[in-house]
Amino acid sequence: MPATTIVGVISDTHGLLRPEAVEALDGSDLILHAGDIGSADILETLAEIAPVIAVRGNTDRDLWAKDVPESMAVEIGDLTVYLLHDRNLLDLNPSAAGFAAVVSGHSHEPKQEVKEGVLYFNPGSAGPKRFKLPVSLGRLVVHGRSIEPELITLDV
Repeated sequence: MPATTIVGVISDTHGLLRPEAVEALDGSDLILHAGDIGSADILETLAEIAPVIAVRGNTDRDLWAKDVPESMAVEIGDLTVYLLHDRNLLDLNPSAAGFAAVVSGHSHEPKQEVKEGVLYFNPGSAGPKRFKLPVSLGRLVVHGRSIEPELITLDV
């Protein structure tokens, strides 16, 4: 029987890691940060909860971010997830590449949809509130070859 992996998904913290976000991510087996991190401290704090895999966003330009990749394929259980900041910069066909999901941020708008059998998941922004968009993050529950997405609006 395949193990279940709880993946916390966060993006666009822009240097602000709210206590509500930390609480929502507690219990994660892995955390994906989809860019616009804002500071290495964010990654260090998240790493106290679970291992962190992060990509660089368009605002992550300081020296600490130079070693953070712009995109990457992440194996989670029996699935592979493609992680990048801006979905508009996707330069491959996720379905043809065999990815179960594409996780991105950038728009600050939480959204999930399935196209050609691939889950496209944006947890929204967990950092400073912007426009009328909610402060949010997400969770992916991976069990065998299945992936169950959940968007979580934070009460801030």
